[in-house]
Amino acid sequence: MSTRLFVGNLPFETSELDLRDLFGQSGQIVEVKVVTDRETGRSRGFAFVEMSNADEAGKAIADLNGRDFGGRTLKVNEAEARASRPAQSAGGGGRRW
Repeated sequence: MSTRLFVGNLPFETSELDLRDLFGQSGQIVEVKVVTDRETGRSRGFAFVEMSNADEAGKAIADLNGRDFGGRTLKVNEAEARASRPAQSAGGGGRRW
């Protein structure tokens, strides 16, 4: 079963290919997703890398967490499950007559 990793403190110019090259040294990669700003399309400085199994994910964490990459210290750990967000009202509030 694959394991998803959070990769933080990335240089803003980091591409998915850069991360494939870097994490590929630790094992097989299933997917790489650099998170970008919806408005500007610019990287937000973090990404998710899915490794093919927990052993390879553990190796990637051991190899890369705290490592210098492009002048920044990487933060690599297992991604937490996304909490479900409460539904947001589309209404503007106020009084109805």
